Amino acid sequence: KTESVEEWFPLVDPEGHVIGQAPRSMCHLGPGRLHPVAHLHVVNSRGELLLQLRASTKDLLPGMWDTAVGGHIGIGETVEQGLRRETREEIGILDFKPFLIQRYVWESKRESELVFSFICQHDGPFKPDPLELDDLRFWTRGEIQSNIGKGVFTPVFENEYHWIRNRLK
Repeated sequence: KTESVEEWFPLVDPEGHVIGQAPRSMCHLGPGRLHPVAHLHVVNSRGELLLQLRASTKDLLPGMWDTAVGGHIGIGETVEQGLRRETREEIGILDFKPFLIQRYVWESKRESELVFSFICQHDGPFKPDPLELDDLRFWTRGEIQSNIGKGVFTPVFENEYHWIRNRLK
């Protein structure tokens, strides 16, 4: 019988300096344990935005549409290393040039995250991981705007959308 080892995350201050570490379960017990995450917004050459449908098995926000890539930065990883690892794992691309849009603190009832939000242009092909997401597709600006506030998207995505919507056609 194999026992799964719990993942540990770095704890950071609002500037991103590592100040400790904690297991995933502790980081997700409520706000207060700030840990870094990276998001990648992928825009195609037609100005459409790639979104992932979070797997129905996820413990946080299952079955909601979200940024193309989103994941925790691991202990000892730089933000860029974590972003590239998560992008490879979730949507299967290696060749992309990320641009930082925003760094901000996101707090919910479940956790506190220091979010590094990036954007890139890419037309695929993509290789989505079926364990991470249930669907992956491009959305037009109109499709997104007509679904904002209706419980279709994660709150984090809706928060970040206002920073990227003007980059879409």
